Amino acid sequence: MDRDERYERYAAEIVEWRMRAARSGGTLMRSRRTIVGIVAGVLVLVTLFSTLYQVQPEEVGVVLRLGRFVRTTEPGLRMKIPFVEEVRKVPVQRQLKEEFGFRTEEAAVRTTFSDADFNAEAVMLTGDLNVAVVEWIVQYRVSDPYQYLFKVRNLTDTFRAMNEAVMREVVGDRTVTEVLTVGRQGIETRVEERLRELTQQYEMGITIEQVVLQDVNPPDPVKPSWDEVNQAQQQRDRMINDARAEYNKVIPRASGEAQQTILEAEGYALNRVNRAQGESARFRAVHEAYRRAPEVTRRRLYLETMERVIPATGGRLFIDKDATGILPLLSLDRFRAAPVPETTVQPAAATGGSR
Repeated sequence: MDRDERYERYAAEIVEWRMRAARSGGTLMRSRRTIVGIVAGVLVLVTLFSTLYQVQPEEVGVVLRLGRFVRTTEPGLRMKIPFVEEVRKVPVQRQLKEEFGFRTEEAAVRTTFSDADFNAEAVMLTGDLNVAVVEWIVQYRVSDPYQYLFKVRNLTDTFRAMNEAVMREVVGDRTVTEVLTVGRQGIETRVEERLRELTQQYEMGITIEQVVLQDVNPPDPVKPSWDEVNQAQQQRDRMINDARAEYNKVIPRASGEAQQTILEAEGYALNRVNRAQGESARFRAVHEAYRRAPEVTRRRLYLETMERVIPATGGRLFIDKDATGILPLLSLDRFRAAPVPETTVQPAAATGGSR
């Protein structure tokens, strides 16, 4: 191959290379434009998502600008300065709770930590130097989001330590019998009051709603003995209640019967006294009338007696005082005497006048 042919071939290769370079340069420019568009779109989306945020109905948004609190926002779609402001959402309408001595992993399922953690939280010393295993729940709400986030460091750990301290203090002031039986309501009330005082004092921004003793038991090694003691106490109380029931059934009845007898005797005595006093008064009145007019009084007494006796005879037979005898065929069977009713003779008037 001569020099001219080589020269033409080199020239053709150079032209072809330039054309290929021109085509690749256009493709590279288009690729650069595509990358720039994608980057710009990503930046726009990031900026948009950094600007807008959603606050749920049970929450409030706490906005921080370069780490400094500036404002709180209500539920809804809100905006903030991107890359400068930060939002922390606080559930102010939701009821929160802390569990001690056990944990609830999901609804209606109760599980506990290891024995060491369980004993550390739940085992407490009572006032009479006995041991009780106390499990409880504290329910609360966030009342001040600013205080809740910024006033106390590690608020959850501080709040749990506060609960344990208060519960141990209250349980330590009571006997084991009170803690396990009749004193549970008092313990709940006292712990709730102390927690409210401390949360206000420390400005934790929460409101205590309820303290519930979930379960209170003696330690497992002494639980059988404790159950036997409880059974004995229940049997004793049952026997005492049976004796009181028998007492309440017999003694009030006997007391009532005795009272009834006393009242009957008092009534009988009062009746006899009143009757005696009435008869005495009647006799004195008759005597006074007789003393003033003997003949009139005597006749009046006779007539009053006849008024009481004659109506009770049933039949009447009038005989002339001058008659010499009674007819032999006269039947007297129909003249049957009736019983004389007992009536009270009215006392004569003091003047002694006849009726």
